[in-house]
Amino acid sequence: MESSVKIETRSPDLRSDPEGEFVGWRTWSDDSFEAYSGPFWHRREPDGRIRCAFRVQKKHLNSASNVHGGCFMTFADYCLFAIAAPILQGGGVTVDFACQFLDAGQEGDLILGTGEVTHAGGSLIFVRGQLTAREQTLFTFSGTIKRTRRKPIE
Repeated sequence: MESSVKIETRSPDLRSDPEGEFVGWRTWSDDSFEAYSGPFWHRREPDGRIRCAFRVQKKHLNSASNVHGGCFMTFADYCLFAIAAPILQGGGVTVDFACQFLDAGQEGDLILGTGEVTHAGGSLIFVRGQLTAREQTLFTFSGTIKRTRRKPIE
């Protein structure tokens, strides 16, 4: 989707990985659940698209040694906001989320999240995407984000 909206690339709650596999990637530091569940990362590719990623660790697995469905859902929600961030340009909440589990992720996999904004209106942004590993689609998702305005502190 083309957008003439100025893309804000600096945000006080974004941090970068100083070393390791995700050098040059960013994550939000103000969401304690995502920080605990992840870490999850995103970056803007040369073509302008947003790519998200995380490396599967033991803590992400269920009792069958596959990535827990809740982990995929949490990461997909993170992807919704990363993909929509250039258009969202502020706060938002997920108001709708749908997903399909297609295949399992394993410990050590690099899970990649990609997608697109399919429509952006005045208050709602619609996103769809997929999670892949080993060149296979593991999970697809779609969701709606409602823009929010932060209330001033009194």
